Amino acid sequence: METRILGRTGLKVNCFAFGGILLRGMEQSAANRAVAQAIERHINYFDVAPSYGDAQNLLGPALAPYRADVVLACKTVERTKDGAAKELRDSLSILQAEYFDIYQLHALDKPEEIETVFGPGGAMEALLEARDAGLIRHIGFSAHSRQAALTLLDRFDFDTVMFPLNYAYWLKGQAGPEVVKRAEERNMGCIAIKALAHRPWLPGERQGYPNCWYKPINDHPELADLALRFILSQRVHVAISPGDLEMLWLGAEIASRFQPITDAETARLKAEADTHDHIFADRY
Repeated sequence: METRILGRTGLKVNCFAFGGILLRGMEQSAANRAVAQAIERHINYFDVAPSYGDAQNLLGPALAPYRADVVLACKTVERTKDGAAKELRDSLSILQAEYFDIYQLHALDKPEEIETVFGPGGAMEALLEARDAGLIRHIGFSAHSRQAALTLLDRFDFDTVMFPLNYAYWLKGQAGPEVVKRAEERNMGCIAIKALAHRPWLPGERQGYPNCWYKPINDHPELADLALRFILSQRVHVAISPGDLEMLWLGAEIASRFQPITDAETARLKAEADTHDHIFADRY
C-alpha cells in the first residue's frame, strides 16, 4: 500500500486506514483478529473516538501489541477545557496508550461551538496543555461542512483536517476542492472520511450495517474502485474506512493496487453522481 507523509506531522501513513467504529459491538476475540489482519494488510493508521460506543474498549487490547508501529488518532466532542481534558485522559486509559499521535476536535460544525472551543475555558486550552505535556503529538479537527472547515482553518494553525471527501460530494457539491487546497497550502495532513460512501440510506435499508452512517459502496466493486481512487488521487494523505469490516478489506485491496484516476474515469463518476443525492446534500 502506498505510503504518504501526513503533511507537517511527518508521520508516515499508508493511504487507507482503520475506522475504529467498525469494532463497535464485536467480541474481543473478533476485534483482535480484525486488527491483526489489518496490520498484515499494511494498514498503519487507526482512528477511533469515545462516541463510538465500545470501540475504544475493544481497540485498546487489540492494538496493544502493535502500538509502537502504528499511528493512533482519537477525537473529542467535548467543547470545554474540563470536558475535553477528562475525555482525553479517559481515552488514553481505555486505549492503553501513553499518547495520541493525532487528537482532533470532532464534528465541529456549529458556529457557537467553535466560539466555545476557542473561548476562555474552551477545549483548545486542554489540547494545547496536553500537547505541551506530551499526551498528544499533533492537533487536528473534523468538520462536515465547507464553511465550518474553512472557518476553523482560519482560526488556528491545525496539523490535520478530517473532512468528508466523497466523489459525489466533490463532483456535485464542490465542497472538497477548496478545503483540500487550503490544507495543502498550509502543509496540513488531509484525512478523508466517506470516500467509500454511496448515498444516504433509504428507509429500511440499513439492516446489517449498524456502524455505517451512509450506505457504503458494497454492491458495486467497480464503483468502489473508482470512488476510492478518485479521492486518493487528490491531495489527500489517507482515507478512513467505513464502519464495516468487509468494506475495510475492500478498501485495503483497492488501495494496495492504487493507480491515479483518469479523466475518462472521472467523467464516469460524475455521470453516476448525477443520479442520486450526495451524502451531505444540505451542507455544502
